Amino acid sequence: MNNFLRKMQSLQRPIFVLLLIGSATCWCGPATALTAGIVFSLLSGNPWSKECAVWSKKLLQLSVVGLGFSVGIVEVWLAGREAVLYTPISIVMTVAAGILLGRMFRTPVRTSALISFGTAICGGSAIAAMAPVIKANDEEIAISLATVFSLNAAALFLFPPIGHLLGLTERQFGLWAALAIHDTSSVVGATSTFGVSALAIGTTVKLARAVWIAPAALIASRFTNSTAKSRIPFFIIGFIAAASVRSLLPLMQHLWQIFAAIARQGLVVTLFLIGTGLNRQVLQRVGLRPLAQGVILWVLISAVTLVVISEKIFDNNQLVTVISLIAQTQNPEEPY
Repeated sequence: MNNFLRKMQSLQRPIFVLLLIGSATCWCGPATALTAGIVFSLLSGNPWSKECAVWSKKLLQLSVVGLGFSVGIVEVWLAGREAVLYTPISIVMTVAAGILLGRMFRTPVRTSALISFGTAICGGSAIAAMAPVIKANDEEIAISLATVFSLNAAALFLFPPIGHLLGLTERQFGLWAALAIHDTSSVVGATSTFGVSALAIGTTVKLARAVWIAPAALIASRFTNSTAKSRIPFFIIGFIAAASVRSLLPLMQHLWQIFAAIARQGLVVTLFLIGTGLNRQVLQRVGLRPLAQGVILWVLISAVTLVVISEKIFDNNQLVTVISLIAQTQNPEEPY
C-alpha cells in the first residue's frame, strides 16, 4: 500500500493533467469528475492546490454566467419571483435552527454561525462573505468551509438517486436541490444529471437565494458593529444578462445552446477542481461537534423542504409555465 501511495505521489502531475482533460470531455459527468478529484487528492495530494482553489472559483462563476444562455429572461423572472416568496422565511428558519443546534452541541459561536449561514444561503460564498462581518478567525473559517464542503460532496451523490427513488418531478427536484444543497456548483451538478428543467429551475432559484448574501451580511453587521460590507456576486448579474441576450436574440438559438453546453462542461471541470481540495488536512479540520451540527441541520432542512415540495405547497401556474417554456426552448436530443 505504501509503495502504491509513493508511486501515486511521484506521478502526481501527469495523473492530474490526464484527469483534468478527462473532466473536460463529454464522457465525464459531474459525479465522476468530483469522485476523481477527491480520490486523486486523498491518494496522492494535489500538486497545485492553491491554483485549483483560485481557478475553481473563477471557472464556477464563468460557467454560471454561461448557463444563463440555456434559459430565457422570462423563465428567470418567474422562477426568481417564486423564490422571493419563501427564500427569506427559509433562510431565517435555517439560521435559527443552526444556531440552536450549535448551542446544543456546544460548537464555538462563530463557527456555528458560519455553518448556519452557509447552509441557509449559499455554502462557501456565504461563509466567505459573513466571516469578516462576524470577525471569524482563519481556523473558524477553515472548519466551517470543510464541514460545508464535505456535505456538498455527499449531496451530489445522494440527491439524484433519492429524487428518482421518490419519483420527484424535475420541478420538484430543482427546487429541492436549490433549497437543500449548500453550494451552487453542487446544485448545478446534481440537477444537471436529473434533467433540463431541473437544471434551469435549480440554478435560477439558487442564484436568487445567493442574492440574500448581501442583506444577510448587512443585518449581521448591525449586531456586531462591523464595518465589513458584502456585495451581490457579479456572476448573478452575468447570469441575468446572458438570459436577457438569449431572449432578445432568439434567432441565434443554436449559438446560445453551444455556449450553454460549454458552461455545463465547465462546471464538470469545476467539480473536479473542487474535489481535489478535499484532502486529508481538510478532513482533519472537521471536528466532531461542527460536523454533527452541519449534518443534522442539513438533514433537517433537506427533509422539511422535501416534504413541503412533495406536498405541492409551491405548486402554481407560474412554475408550470416555467417548465413549459424551458421544454419548448431546449433541444431534447442534446446530451446532459
